[in-house]
Amino acid sequence: MELQELVNQSRRIVFFGGAGVSTESGIPDFRSQDGLYHQHYAYPPEVILSHTFFMKQPEEFYRFYRDKMLPLEAKPNQAHLKLAEMEQKGRLKAVVTQNIDGLHQLAGSKRVYELHGSIHRNYCMKCHKFYSPETIRDSTGVPKCTCGGTIKPDVVLYEEGLDEEILTQSVKAISRADLMIVAGTSLTVYPAAGLLHYFQGAHLVLINRDATPMDGMADLVIHEKVGEVLGKLKIEPLEGE
Repeated sequence: MELQELVNQSRRIVFFGGAGVSTESGIPDFRSQDGLYHQHYAYPPEVILSHTFFMKQPEEFYRFYRDKMLPLEAKPNQAHLKLAEMEQKGRLKAVVTQNIDGLHQLAGSKRVYELHGSIHRNYCMKCHKFYSPETIRDSTGVPKCTCGGTIKPDVVLYEEGLDEEILTQSVKAISRADLMIVAGTSLTVYPAAGLLHYFQGAHLVLINRDATPMDGMADLVIHEKVGEVLGKLKIEPLEGE
């Protein structure tokens, strides 16, 4: 069965995406050959992006973060735009994303569950005042609040737990879906990858350049770029919505 046919017959689609959804917007993923994990810094990215490292060496953390984690010039690609259209026409009920770049919202998606937080939200650890990503980008060293506290991005670092409310909403959306499209993720990062097990609907589709541990579970597996695949879809409005 083709993806177009599955989309046409589905009324409650949920999209679950990872870094591969944003690579066509020029944002590197983590695990591919040209991704962040294959670039050289004084410390490995997974060490820098940990809670312990942030607390102990915030200046080094922010040097890496400004350089690699703040793609504020990036624009939504075909995948983001098509998903926003699917939601607008009543077929897509939620986007569950591991990405922190905010491109789904920029494309027009309304119901987006950000498992790993967002670069667009930054808070003072002392007084909780909000700061924009531009504030982080344009600062030097460790960004400080007007109260003197350290500003921290609202992103989930290694050693930190996921937001319980976001997890609950994601599980609820996935468990109610009749079609789940999983794309641009290696499905090796937990607990996020474990959310797939809550899907009880009719069809599971996996779109990823490389094979994943869950390919065997899927009704349809497509090893191509996410934006190119989704961009070809023709979305009909859902009648009765």
